[in-house]
Amino acid sequence: MKTAVITIVHGRGTHLRRQLRGLAMSTVTADIHIVVALGDPAVADVVAREAAPAAVINCPADHPLPLAHGRNLGAAAAIQQGAELLVFLDVDCIPGPRLIERYHQVAVQPEHRDALLCGTVTYLPPPGLLGYELRDLQHRVSPHPARPAPPSGTVAPGTDYSMFWSLAFAVSRTTWRRIGGFCELYRGYGGEDTDFAYTAASAAVPLRWVGGADAFHQYHPVTDPPVQHLHDIVRNAAVFYQRWGWWRCMGG
Repeated sequence: MKTAVITIVHGRGTHLRRQLRGLAMSTVTADIHIVVALGDPAVADVVAREAAPAAVINCPADHPLPLAHGRNLGAAAAIQQGAELLVFLDVDCIPGPRLIERYHQVAVQPEHRDALLCGTVTYLPPPGLLGYELRDLQHRVSPHPARPAPPSGTVAPGTDYSMFWSLAFAVSRTTWRRIGGFCELYRGYGGEDTDFAYTAASAAVPLRWVGGADAFHQYHPVTDPPVQHLHDIVRNAAVFYQRWGWWRCMGG
């Protein structure tokens, strides 16, 4: 099963470098890596300096960023190159060494091949002066407590689609087309991932939690509540309401 990793990037060069180095340490390497630069010409330089086997697609963008469009653009490019399994990995995330391997193992099983596959995410503390020691991350697995975390090597069915997050997930080409990608009415912060999950649910796409498909979310400062994203949240919540008939799409 030809596998592609898809990453959208804007202004996170250090995070991207760590992700690229993490991918280079994978037990199974992706056949394709598509990096979508959202209005950020520096992305191509980061990829070139790392000598990473990734194709950079430039997507002109201003604020609010077209996150949904960027993911769809990356998926289309990967499928055009023959990808059969699409692994979406936010630039904040460093993949565990077995992330691609585990998604691939599960996706080829008949009972899971049509499912929306979600791995576990560990939130990392701030890095030290020398950054994160990537080889040690696999020993720091501590999945986010709000999401299912089946043991490594196992798969757990899910029923609560509001638990889906777009940080790290995988889907077959066939199922991606069945869902129809991300709704591009959403721009900027929030809502598009919940919409994607509910669209999957309405299309009767099963949800699966994949043990051992670990990703590590790199620290960056946040505000709680995210007041700097207020306008995006209000606009995207209105889009969600128009499509689904209720407001609470960003309950966390």
